[in-house]
Amino acid sequence: MAASSGSKSIFMSIVLSLCLHLTLSSVTYDNKALIINGQRRILFSGSIHYPRSSHEMWEGLIQKAKDGGLDVIDTYVFWNVHEPSPGNVLFSLKLSFGFPVWLKFVQGISFRTDNKPFKHAMQNFTQKIVLMMKDEKLFKSQGGPIILSQIENEYEPEREEFGSAGEAYIKWAAEMAVELNTEVPWVMCKEEDAPDPVINTCNGFYCHSFSPNKPSKPKMWTEAWTGWFSDFGGQNYQRPVEDLAFAVARFIQKGGSFVNYYMYHGGTNFGRTAGGPFITTSYDYDAPIDEYGLIREPKYGHLKKLHKAIKLCENALLTANSTVTSLGNYEEAHVFSSESGQCAAFLSNYHTESAARVTFNNKQYNLPPWSISILPDCKNIIFNTANVTGQRSHVQMLPTNVTFHSWETFNEDVFSLEDDSTITTVGLLEQLNVTRDTSDYLWYSTSVNISSSDSFLHGGERPTLSVQSRGHALHVFVNGQLTGSASGTRTYKRFTFRGNVNLHAGVNTISLLSIAVGLPNNGPHFESYKTGVLGPVVLHGIDEGKRDLSWHKWSYKIGLQGEAMVTGLGSQSSIPFVSWVPSSLEHKKQQPLTWYKAYFDAPEGDEPLAMDMSSMNKGQVLINGQNIGRYWTGTMFPDLG
Repeated sequence: MAASSGSKSIFMSIVLSLCLHLTLSSVTYDNKALIINGQRRILFSGSIHYPRSSHEMWEGLIQKAKDGGLDVIDTYVFWNVHEPSPGNVLFSLKLSFGFPVWLKFVQGISFRTDNKPFKHAMQNFTQKIVLMMKDEKLFKSQGGPIILSQIENEYEPEREEFGSAGEAYIKWAAEMAVELNTEVPWVMCKEEDAPDPVINTCNGFYCHSFSPNKPSKPKMWTEAWTGWFSDFGGQNYQRPVEDLAFAVARFIQKGGSFVNYYMYHGGTNFGRTAGGPFITTSYDYDAPIDEYGLIREPKYGHLKKLHKAIKLCENALLTANSTVTSLGNYEEAHVFSSESGQCAAFLSNYHTESAARVTFNNKQYNLPPWSISILPDCKNIIFNTANVTGQRSHVQMLPTNVTFHSWETFNEDVFSLEDDSTITTVGLLEQLNVTRDTSDYLWYSTSVNISSSDSFLHGGERPTLSVQSRGHALHVFVNGQLTGSASGTRTYKRFTFRGNVNLHAGVNTISLLSIAVGLPNNGPHFESYKTGVLGPVVLHGIDEGKRDLSWHKWSYKIGLQGEAMVTGLGSQSSIPFVSWVPSSLEHKKQQPLTWYKAYFDAPEGDEPLAMDMSSMNKGQVLINGQNIGRYWTGTMFPDLG
């Protein structure tokens, strides 16, 4: 399942659910459930994205999911990871985040609509991936583990925006997927007009009111949100397990038969892969298995008990329709009685604050507020969604005995017109069009000639520079000196820098370092969204009043010198006369745009490790040349880490 429109990264993907029981051979569906090898099944699934964890974690994550009562693992197929350049499909995994950047620059393309260039690229990639899966015999029809696939993701808002072109596109996407003959069902999440035989499914915090668009299709919840993603400068969201369990039980009592937790393990957005502007490196999601692969209690254990309780009701749930009886103003019973005599009941209290005492089958039951009790025999409560038992885990990262030694630093040079540039042209250029996402960083530099007679040079107030940017952060240098910084937010990506500047008579150099923090990833025509310094850039407070620099001659340089030194982005020969110098951290904030390097011996054992970057401000962390991810711990300050 791709992530939620407008909230999480959007990915063009096929969903591959990996069944943990590998002996089944066919998958169909009816109005009740998926039918695996002729048997209806209630299935609990969890999203685990393999690029968001290390290879060494995979086996343990899958085992923990199975031990937690899951039947299925759900994962994306990551177009940008597996087709980094047109036609160059890389896929060596049997068990990487959104659209590849090159797709934006295909002539005449418009994303996710009835557009020939986009459909051609999408179909080529989808066909290649499905063929690879078939060659490895991974579909359940071939004896493999894949029981379900998804095409597109949460398309309904885009379909409404695109109108008839959106309707034509979604019909084409469904037909294209079905014609691949995987012999497993296809789904579309949050797309009420999903064409037959594709199943439309629900994503959200609650899905009890959802119904599929045809009575012949099962009621499926493809993203039960266990928490939410985090953005730089935002809060860390948490979802109480009592509420999550209540939502799942309510969905099941209303006829649901498939629940996928998004996320079951969120993991880490390594490198620069965070799915969307300002999304943090951590993708923990308050999931039952945390970012480090550790079990989060009580969420993990409480859901495990929920799964066990519902599985005890499985036969009654899948063979009988429910009878709903009111037990009070906020209370009701959902009873499933099969012809074979099996009976299961769900007793619900929808009041958010008050407990209730109800009578059901001539017995008294106490129901906590906002809870559902499960009775597999219609007599005895074995689980209540609000009654959480067991210890709460408090994972705390403790300092290791690792010593960092041999500190070295490298100070970036401020780009100026005298330096070699990538492009020199009149006017301001959109950042991604220049960088092609080879770096977060793009330098803009221009010159300003100031008359020696200008009054501010003779005791007047200093001029003010204003720079309007569309994201995401900006450092302003005048004549090689840092003047100030500014940034947007995930909600308000546009921002304006305003600050007094020190200018002298003659030629002055203004250099702007624009920093992208993730790529546009959702919304209609998001391929046309702009990033970087697009102006106007205006100098105020000089004798002529103001001077608009937007259409001056600007020079551009992609990336930073340090990136070439530590990641191999460029060749060492492209950055002559620079080197690391011995240093310490004591005076790190006196010099902007500084890289820091140190050596350490890896600690013993296989426990998860984390780096505490709270002493730094904004930058990226690399270990042995591998980009671990971005950090941004406080206010804007241009150290690079």
